[in-house]
Amino acid sequence: MLCPCQSGLTYHACCKPLIKKQKHPSSPLELMRSRYSAFVVGDVDYLIYSDLHSTQADKAEILAFAKGVEWISLEILESYDDIVEFQAYYKLNGTLQVLHERSRFVVHNGRWHYAEGRLLNSKIERNAPCPCKSGKKIKKCCGT
Repeated sequence: MLCPCQSGLTYHACCKPLIKKQKHPSSPLELMRSRYSAFVVGDVDYLIYSDLHSTQADKAEILAFAKGVEWISLEILESYDDIVEFQAYYKLNGTLQVLHERSRFVVHNGRWHYAEGRLLNSKIERNAPCPCKSGKKIKKCCGT
């Protein structure tokens, strides 16, 4: 199976070793990609482990969101220093949504953690290429 983070690698060779804590992400971008994959596979423990501020008390809420949507794709818009800007596309109740965020990461106890994110407004353009990579326009694919 290809990795949900869309690196082009298999899940086993890409994000799974990070999510299963067999190795640590070497950069904010690698952590961002692995966190997206953890949302897709529903591994809330990793999401809490890799977040500077989350606690076990957040577990039910994170799981409800991760499992309550159909994840479509991840698009990395920019990555530099400790910042990653991305758009994560998903369907909620059959409607295509986008989570557009500029995230900041920090090193704490020798490993990268998600520190905070600033949500950005982003409009889904119906005539844009569909984020599922079907080759169709959004309005003829996931936007319906």
